Amino acid sequence: LTGVLDDCLCDIESIDDFNTFKIFPKIQKLQERDYFRYYKVNLKRPCPFWADDGHCSIKDCHVEPCPESKIPVGIKAGSSNKYSKAANNSKELEDCEQANKLGAVNSTLSNQSKEAFIDWARYDDSQDHFCELDDERSPDAQYVDLLLNPERYTGYKGPSAWRVWNSIYEENCFKPRSVYRPLNPLAPSRGGDDGESFYTWLEGLCLEKRVFYKLISGLHASINLHLCANYLLEETWGKPRWGPNVKEFTHRFDPIETKGEGPRRLKNLYFLYLIELRALSKVAPYFERSVVDLYTGNGHEDAESKALLLDIFRDTKSFHMHFDEKSMFAGDKKGAKSLKEEFRLHFKNISRIMDCVGCDKCRLWGKLQTQGLGTALKILFSEKEIQSLPENSPSKGFQLTRQEIVALVNAFGRLSTSIRELQNFKVLLQQTR
Repeated sequence: LTGVLDDCLCDIESIDDFNTFKIFPKIQKLQERDYFRYYKVNLKRPCPFWADDGHCSIKDCHVEPCPESKIPVGIKAGSSNKYSKAANNSKELEDCEQANKLGAVNSTLSNQSKEAFIDWARYDDSQDHFCELDDERSPDAQYVDLLLNPERYTGYKGPSAWRVWNSIYEENCFKPRSVYRPLNPLAPSRGGDDGESFYTWLEGLCLEKRVFYKLISGLHASINLHLCANYLLEETWGKPRWGPNVKEFTHRFDPIETKGEGPRRLKNLYFLYLIELRALSKVAPYFERSVVDLYTGNGHEDAESKALLLDIFRDTKSFHMHFDEKSMFAGDKKGAKSLKEEFRLHFKNISRIMDCVGCDKCRLWGKLQTQGLGTALKILFSEKEIQSLPENSPSKGFQLTRQEIVALVNAFGRLSTSIRELQNFKVLLQQTR
């Protein structure tokens, strides 16, 4: 996989080097910090589009949250009740941790974290443009420690997983009726349309609709890469061993096995990386203000987290081959506004489809990465508002909630990891030849 990407003046080798030597090590460190490791999510929202076809019963899909009575008041969504230390005695904590050990998604939190969440809530603002946010005040919303719940292959597949991706591609990507080939790259071809005529049609679309398809395809490729790189290789005596699965990677991305689709999917991953990279460079002024603090209650750690984030922003600004988002929605004002609104609603719908994912761990990471991309799009279309932010007072024109900030950083961290894993698979493939 080499050369210049379509729709931007950037080559794959430059992205590989930039990601490996500058971004990847720093974004890994940032994701480990308290502010970014806890994500609030509602994994119980019903699917709004079809009757639920049952949840994945595989152990690694499963979530066993603490019973409502065991969760200390301090971390309950909304934080409208005063924090009661009486509700936080050690017996309840032990019960809570025991309940968590039964499931693969671990939502155990330290007392210090619980205290911090009350303060974080004050910094949150519920406005969002491209995604449907979970209501953090819902009793079903819970904090999840992302480090204890890594994204990996859970065994979730079949009709339920197929239906989610099919709905995303077929009902939400832009496609005229004259194209018979399914947009879903995993679907068998029907009619006389082969892959090449499909891509000829895709190139004929306006830039915005082409970009939309590439973003979704890139997200799909990234998720598939994570599953291939963190695959359950064997389980002996109840001890699972996770690692890269070259056969699975080849099945999903090899040019011959995918009839030429694999490299296109990976190019779309790089394109998505560029879009989110551009968003990070654009949002830097929002975080550079002294009024913005990555608040956890631990002053020393907060200062270190902010310094590391600003260091990453400096790196993103130094990248010399950014995607130019000004080329999007640049036609006549009325047509551009209408297209932007259509783009936004299509993406919002995709964020709602994530509530139809039957595997809770897959749903968690699907929601987070979709919200991260939605936040990136919100940033790219808010440049004027970001540039006119006041230095010493909270912003009114442009605001990010903590949920959005956590999703933005972790979603980009996932893309950075995907591109790093791609380098590992290149080495593994050379070794097996």
